[in-house]
Amino acid sequence: MLEAKGIEKSYGSLRVLKGVDLSVAKGEVVSIVGASGAGKSTLLHILGTLDSPDKGAVSIHNKDIFNLNPNALAAFRNRHIGFVFQFHNLLPEFTALENVMIPGFIAGKPDQEVRTRAEKLLADLGLSERQGHKPSELSGGEQQRAACARALMNEPDIILADEPSGNLDSGNARELHELFFRLREKMGQTFIIVTHNQDFANMADRKLVMSDGVIR
Repeated sequence: MLEAKGIEKSYGSLRVLKGVDLSVAKGEVVSIVGASGAGKSTLLHILGTLDSPDKGAVSIHNKDIFNLNPNALAAFRNRHIGFVFQFHNLLPEFTALENVMIPGFIAGKPDQEVRTRAEKLLADLGLSERQGHKPSELSGGEQQRAACARALMNEPDIILADEPSGNLDSGNARELHELFFRLREKMGQTFIIVTHNQDFANMADRKLVMSDGVIR
């Protein structure tokens, strides 16, 4: 479903990615581990079109995404890719429900359709009674579950997670890890997860190790 070939990326004289190849199948959970500075997050941001490679290509469902113009690329990202970050990135002035609805509104979907799906996602993730609360009123685990619901809003082909449990205590981290696999079983969701948590990484279908800008 996703294929990256020969991905290279430099920042000034610093070569961060030195020719990364990666293929991910639909419904697969892939973890990426490695020391800080190995290029994990840079690779994830390129796969998610948040950054562009200096060389190489990324295709999702055989579409070369970096051949799209900026507006088309933004629309593709909104529709096909979901993100979960270490710090949930929920907008503080909006409720959990409103945060989850935002990607649907950006996609131009009808208001009631967006609201109904957002409420269902929050219910599925155990947050029905918290949907009217703002992020500051939610626990760390609840914030990340709301972020997962937001990532799922437009039924994306793939979810990219960058240290999603890195800011959680062990109990909430374990619940989040298990949630990802329940989502895969229930929705056929595909995940690429960058993590320093070896137990989480070992749960994946495949664990890839990055070192010095390449996958070993």
